[in-house]
Amino acid sequence: MPMTARDYTWLFTPGSTFTEEETGTAGVIHLADGGELWLPTGHVVACDPFVCLGGGEAEPFTVAVTPGHYRVEAAVATLTHPDEPPSDAPHLRVAAARLVIRDEPTTTWELALQPGQDLTELTEDEFYGYGVDAGTGCFYDASVDGSFPECEGDEGPLWDVFEKNGHAPGPYLVTSPSTGHTLAAFGSGWGDGAYPTWIGRTTAGEVTCFVTDFFVAPLSDDL
Repeated sequence: MPMTARDYTWLFTPGSTFTEEETGTAGVIHLADGGELWLPTGHVVACDPFVCLGGGEAEPFTVAVTPGHYRVEAAVATLTHPDEPPSDAPHLRVAAARLVIRDEPTTTWELALQPGQDLTELTEDEFYGYGVDAGTGCFYDASVDGSFPECEGDEGPLWDVFEKNGHAPGPYLVTSPSTGHTLAAFGSGWGDGAYPTWIGRTTAGEVTCFVTDFFVAPLSDDL
């Protein structure tokens, strides 16, 4: 069967801890605020913005929400290794990023799909996700894809916010100075790869959030 969702309530609880069994690396979670993302149409896109933004290649998920402004936050892990001395510069990685639609308990999870994707085609532990080639992920509204003409390569507000902050993983709310549209960007865990996005729902079936998992915390229940 396809990959199943982990316990994201745990992952987004400040103070949650984990240990990577093979390396002994320990992690402590804190939440980082990414501001309020504007979704003019409610059609959500998740992708690597340095690769996909403005290219029209990243399709929105099939599940849409009511247009509006929604909070973005990241579960950021501070990592330490038992064989390394304490450092003045903490080792931070975004373990997962969340677009919060409503502040209600999530009771079920489903894999976020793009048009044409079929869960029945996935084999054991497989998932649909987006590819990362520039170490960065994001959320934005589908109507915003062409609304960042300033962003090209290592130029524009998207690059500038990471450069200004020493390429710390964020999250960051980025605004186009010419259109006023926004996107929420963040480091993609350990970097390049492919990462799934999950949709949470209440017992009544209402969407609570979109969560992209960057696999920093072990998938095993033995944390």
